[in-house]
Amino acid sequence: MKRFLALLASLSVLLWSGPAAAEVLLSFHSFNGSVLFGRYPHTFVVLEGTLDETGETVSENYGFTAKSASIAVLNGPVYHDVMVEEPKYVRKTNRHFTVPISDEQYHQIVAEMVKWRDAPGKYYDLDTRNCIHFVGRMAQIAGLEVDYPKDMLRRPKKWLNHITTLNPQLGAEQVD
Repeated sequence: MKRFLALLASLSVLLWSGPAAAEVLLSFHSFNGSVLFGRYPHTFVVLEGTLDETGETVSENYGFTAKSASIAVLNGPVYHDVMVEEPKYVRKTNRHFTVPISDEQYHQIVAEMVKWRDAPGKYYDLDTRNCIHFVGRMAQIAGLEVDYPKDMLRRPKKWLNHITTLNPQLGAEQVD
């Protein structure tokens, strides 16, 4: 009888606590960078959490970039790449805001990243298809309002601050 009561108590604790809620969070980051020293200014997304449908852990990040940094990027389309950042680099960037996304949105974001990554030819263009446009597309999938003011197309931090103002429901503050 003691075993039965112990089993019943254990079972009630499990039922009482219930399953943990699964959720994937999509964060929007910028890196200040320097045109003269090291890396250029950049923006990318970070996905972290757990898929509701499978319980699979998600820990990914994506940023769209030119395959190689050269003066050629100023003269039109160049070869492209989707960059995955090391965790130590991600910690040194500006996180502007984070939104929860559904499993469906997660899959749409991954599919969109694959389309950009696997596009044939020269797909990166500083003025029409850069890291800002890539992150903007991810924001649209997440249901955010997005636009691309011409004076911000090479200024990721300023652009993400602008996206923050377009989406007051985020409750996010401007990043200095």
